[in-house]
Amino acid sequence: MLRREGKVMDDRHGGAAVWAAVTLVFLGVGIGVGMLLTSIQQRKDEALMSPTLVVEIADNELDPEVWGRNFPRQYGRFRLMETDYGRTLFGGSTPYSKLEEKPFLKKAWAGNPFSLDYNEERGHYYAQIDQQRTKRTTEWSQPGACANCHAGEAPLLIEELGWERFNSIPYDSLRDRLHYGGVCRDCHDPKTMQLRISRPAFIQAMERLGVDLSLATRQEMRTYVCAQCHVEYYFRGPNKILTFPWDKGFVVDSIDAYYESYGFSDWTHAETGGGMLKMQHPEFELFTTSVHYASGVACADCHLPYTREGGVKISDHWIRSPLTNVNNACQTCHRIPEKDLVDRVQSIQKKTKEMLTLVEAALSDAIDAIVAARSAGASDEALAEARRLHRKAQMRWDFVDAENSMGFHSPQEAARILTHAVDLARQAQMAAQRAVPQRVRVAEPGATGESR
Repeated sequence: MLRREGKVMDDRHGGAAVWAAVTLVFLGVGIGVGMLLTSIQQRKDEALMSPTLVVEIADNELDPEVWGRNFPRQYGRFRLMETDYGRTLFGGSTPYSKLEEKPFLKKAWAGNPFSLDYNEERGHYYAQIDQQRTKRTTEWSQPGACANCHAGEAPLLIEELGWERFNSIPYDSLRDRLHYGGVCRDCHDPKTMQLRISRPAFIQAMERLGVDLSLATRQEMRTYVCAQCHVEYYFRGPNKILTFPWDKGFVVDSIDAYYESYGFSDWTHAETGGGMLKMQHPEFELFTTSVHYASGVACADCHLPYTREGGVKISDHWIRSPLTNVNNACQTCHRIPEKDLVDRVQSIQKKTKEMLTLVEAALSDAIDAIVAARSAGASDEALAEARRLHRKAQMRWDFVDAENSMGFHSPQEAARILTHAVDLARQAQMAAQRAVPQRVRVAEPGATGESR
């Protein structure tokens, strides 16, 4: 009897303990769910909140710090462009001399300012700092048009001086008035924060193509604001008017045809004596031939991808290589492991680099052949075809080499361009060999026949 009573007492204590444990579990779950729901609601509230306008931003305000008082999240990311995140396989933010890494460049650009100084770019924050320091402006006379994309002051100076005067004035005359690289005002309206175009050359080029920018969608504008500067351009006429050569289209063949119809050359090659074209950074042009562009992807989707801070979604204003931000830049659309994505990008880039190297060897041989023909007494008339072919080959090589994705922005188009480039370079080499006077050719070692 005593045992049974003890057993009953034990059962009662055990049952109470179980109920207490269950109660605690449900209480914990309830608290957790409550905290989760509270957090979700807070994030929803954050997402609905409009930015607190701490200051009124004047239309001529250039200092990003002032804009950042109203948009601290974006400004915090923007400031990260001051940091050196290191080198990627073919780029990054660490400055280095490309002339030292690839000596062929001096030969390719003999007589051009790029043969003096050509470094890996460091990003928007340093755009004006690096331009101020490069030998291309300290040891070579450049027009004010060079400041169009490198200085945040450019739009205000254009308003003050006028478009033609701004372009033609010597860069040295503007040097003391240029202090900012990329700024918020370049891409945003200070009142509405809507994306806008601030550089006239892009507007003029699109007007000539019949494109009404007032009808552009926001997604299109997320590419167009980048295309104000990340393009091929030239300085037209005696006033050095900054011009985008798109009247016949964006592809390299159309740009070549445009320059041919205009009779334009950037400089005369110091070794071959031929008129040459120097490509700048045609990211937009190459991108327009890609599957990403055809699918509606914008530059900002990869280089300023959306990110979240709390419940707020913003464009990441740390503009950099997507290879350093694969999760946000790539995996939003491509749901495969990060390593696989990086391997795919680098595979494309390595193949492009291999093709560039083949073209460089062919271009070097073409230059040597033209120089040899000149030394042997070939006339300008006899060398005209070799020089024409060399010009076409080198501008195509340069189109891919100067473009900052190492072919990734449009792999198939980059390969097509380089295939034509190597063919044209070899044609230039053979044309130069044919231009050697007959009497010299037959006198060469191993030649047969009598000299005349």
